[in-house]
Amino acid sequence: MELSDADRRLIAAIAEGLPLEPRPYAAIARDLSLSEADVMRCLHRLIDAGVIQRFGVIVRHREMGYRANAMVVWDVPHAETAAAGRRLAELPFVTLSYRRPRRPPDWPYNLFCMIHGRDRAAVEALIDLATAEAGLAGLPRAVLFSRRRFKQRGARYAPPPEAMTALGGHA
Repeated sequence: MELSDADRRLIAAIAEGLPLEPRPYAAIARDLSLSEADVMRCLHRLIDAGVIQRFGVIVRHREMGYRANAMVVWDVPHAETAAAGRRLAELPFVTLSYRRPRRPPDWPYNLFCMIHGRDRAAVEALIDLATAEAGLAGLPRAVLFSRRRFKQRGARYAPPPEAMTALGGHA
């Protein structure tokens, strides 16, 4: 796919994640002197073409006061995984919900979600609520609380200009 200047500017604008505000696409549009509708059309076109495969808000939870972070995993029957994952994703306190293949014999889990909270007790209460709301009560699960944070960054769609220069290319 041939990228226009507007496509390249939009890709650069989302490279570090979406702005954390009620209308992130309107903010991007404002910064690029485009309409929000233009940004949405362009994003849909780039996604449909496979140029953009994923993007989103990068939330730095610790800076926002969230000190307890848990990855919750369940062993869900295959036929029920998609519906349960959608129910989890609809919960306002679930930041990620996705399916992954099981890795037997050590890892029987196939449905994952992340829940963040200000303290461990609050997260444990949300885990119980999520389990009930998603219809996952009684299924095997594990709760993995984070002990440290790794670098968080958005998807990269092109090397940064300094890398191109170092490789003898043009920025």
